[in-house]
Amino acid sequence: MTHAHPTVHASAVLVGAKAVLIRGPSGAGKSRLCFDLIQAAAQGSIPFARLVADDRALLEACHGRLLVRPAPSLAGLIEVRGLGIRVSKFEPVGVVDLVVDLAAADAARLPTQQSGIVELCGIRLARLPVAADADALPAILARLSTTDGTARPDD
Repeated sequence: MTHAHPTVHASAVLVGAKAVLIRGPSGAGKSRLCFDLIQAAAQGSIPFARLVADDRALLEACHGRLLVRPAPSLAGLIEVRGLGIRVSKFEPVGVVDLVVDLAAADAARLPTQQSGIVELCGIRLARLPVAADADALPAILARLSTTDGTARPDD
């Protein structure tokens, strides 16, 4: 028997093999960041990106991983400011690897280790807090293409 999971106010994009879950208040730019990631893939900045969910997402813990799915009534729909609701290719499910919090009060130039972790549905995940006036795309692209400089092996 399948039971419905409540939706959360969030968007998600599959980037490569893992999903980025994007949270934030209304008007913070969740849909815009989804579209920017999809466009970054189209331009070759990242290998692959496809919409999973925009505005409302279903979250489910499964075997130690957090799964994200679109709300059924919104599957394949994305809001593009100035154009309204648009139809997009989408993935029906993704495994969340990163949570991006837009307009985060704890965003900092050099974030603390604690601000880089969040627990959702009992699953610990990497978190990227982004200030209200900051562009999240460069930070996400940097996270995807670099490693943590504080954990470098000795040369």
